[in-house]
Amino acid sequence: MLRFLYTVAMYLATPVIVWRLMARGFRYRGYFKRWRERFGRFPDPGLNGCIWVHAVSVGEVNAALPLITALRRRYAPLPMVVTTVTPTGSERVRKLFGDSVFHVYLPYDLPRAVARFLNRLRPVLAVVMETEIWPNLFHQCGQRGIPLAVVNARLSERSLRRYRPIRALVREALANVALVAAQSHADARRYRALGAEPSRVQVSGNLKYDIPLPKGARQRGAELRVQWGDTRPVWIAASTHEGEELAAFEAHLAVLARMPDALLLIAARHPERFRAVEHAAHNLGFAVATHGAGDVNPETQCLVIDGMGVMMRYFAACDLAFVAGSLVPIGGHNVLEPAALSKPVLVGPHTFNFEEITRSMIEAGGARRVASAQALGMAVQQLLRDPAELARMGAAAHAVCVRERGAVRRTMVLLGRVFARARYRAESGIVTAEAR
Repeated sequence: MLRFLYTVAMYLATPVIVWRLMARGFRYRGYFKRWRERFGRFPDPGLNGCIWVHAVSVGEVNAALPLITALRRRYAPLPMVVTTVTPTGSERVRKLFGDSVFHVYLPYDLPRAVARFLNRLRPVLAVVMETEIWPNLFHQCGQRGIPLAVVNARLSERSLRRYRPIRALVREALANVALVAAQSHADARRYRALGAEPSRVQVSGNLKYDIPLPKGARQRGAELRVQWGDTRPVWIAASTHEGEELAAFEAHLAVLARMPDALLLIAARHPERFRAVEHAAHNLGFAVATHGAGDVNPETQCLVIDGMGVMMRYFAACDLAFVAGSLVPIGGHNVLEPAALSKPVLVGPHTFNFEEITRSMIEAGGARRVASAQALGMAVQQLLRDPAELARMGAAAHAVCVRERGAVRRTMVLLGRVFARARYRAESGIVTAEAR
């Protein structure tokens, strides 16, 4: 009954969902493309058994990269399918894997759309990244005997509270999950509280620690510093949301008052906001360049990063990174990308999406928390004027990354039994009556 009511609500909400999809499409054309896939309609790829990994957007795709690589290496005969929800996630999959994996958008959680999706892919193993819980999708996986694992699983206290009104529905969905591989003991405890079978919940660590550095990122960063002037102070505001750009710009004005040659790199989280950030920088009187135009000169005060998949070279080129989504209650973004490049990190007060990682980084001395936009400006000024402290923090941040690696190996071990069953089904050609 709960799932029936949920399904009715999903059908009633579908016009609103489609309208939102269209509204986003006016700002980012990628949302208009391949819209039929959102309802499980796409050409049958002819897969008779595959490994399916779902990663909602860019961050989850990046986190899934080492695991997908490990799965493909160990089980090479099986085709790999990767689904996303966002066009930026889709672009990232294409850039990382090209045509070596089959990519399609995950359909909306409507029974017929999910059925079409599963009928075309015929997965023998489903691996869902982080916190994606879809009742109809999980139910159909269970009905069809498709082994389902939630890996790199995270669940904040805030999310746990939000799930409470529908906990019975979520518990029913989680009953179809063979494995929850949690990032931390706190995440594992919350999944058990949410209704996951305790014996199926294990701690594997965070896959983000195992993300490999893009080839040539450090070298490209060093080349950029030579172009800009390797003695000028450079800091980055990464993955900003509405309300955070102004804070970054105000902080940079304070920095310029003390260090006139300082350069701010700023990257909005969502591509549809690139132009708005550029216009705001111009309106505030900054000398502005963009990644797309590539016209940075000694007079440039602000570089707007208006491209996807280029952040690591800019992290490599900066002296200090402010990881946004944390001055506003978004929950923060991935602090490990700059940390892996030995860059000190600043975060705001809202980091519940990366609670354990951020805490570890702060306790180790590789990151600092700022309470407000004003405090951000003061912290940036202080650190950019103290090269010894920047070096110490950067080394501490990198040490945390090295210490915590190994989640891919642990996750693969935990997937062993589930994967063995999936391989058996694929090699034997076993398909349930419903899947046919």
